[in-house]
Amino acid sequence: MTGFVWAFANVLAVPAQAQVDPAKPGVQDVAPKPIGKVITATGEVTIEHVGAVVVQANFPRRAAQAKVGDVVYLGDVVRTGTDSRVGINFSDGSSFNLLSNARMILDEYVYEPAGKSNATFFNLTKGAATFVAGKVAETGDMKVDTPVATMGIRGTTPHIEISDDGAVRFSTLIEEGKSKLLAKRATAAKPEGGRGGTPKLNICRGC
Repeated sequence: MTGFVWAFANVLAVPAQAQVDPAKPGVQDVAPKPIGKVITATGEVTIEHVGAVVVQANFPRRAAQAKVGDVVYLGDVVRTGTDSRVGINFSDGSSFNLLSNARMILDEYVYEPAGKSNATFFNLTKGAATFVAGKVAETGDMKVDTPVATMGIRGTTPHIEISDDGAVRFSTLIEEGKSKLLAKRATAAKPEGGRGGTPKLNICRGC
């Protein structure tokens, strides 16, 4: 009887050990990788690492004042205060400047130099931003979402501005020489209640 009890206790101990040991390398293996870096920061600029905290317990979630050289991660929320702005460059060569009183969520970013599934999806919920297309945009999979439309970016420098009343204005900036910028504008009103879906606005050079 004593031998049976000892053997039964050993059987229970094995699964318990199996549940603990594999968890140790798991946290280390899923540490998030940066997708971009802050190149300019003026005034009140904060970055909240929302997505990273899920996979790395010791990663600070609370928003912190951003400075040049800070990195950004997938899922980050970038905010600017009054009279503030921030510029961020990404690994594919794309970048954006976020202007005063703006908020942007870095929802999706996939880039591999030889990859076939590269994609970018950022969500501008308030304020204004100017984007410079990089390698991902060449495949047509760089998109920016707004409250009224989703913009597909390919080879252009679009400026998106969300007014306080919810209206959204799109401007496509095309450089002519060294001193003039031609802006092609499209304005979308705030959607009325009851209308489903979000329209898509494709922007391409020469349209």
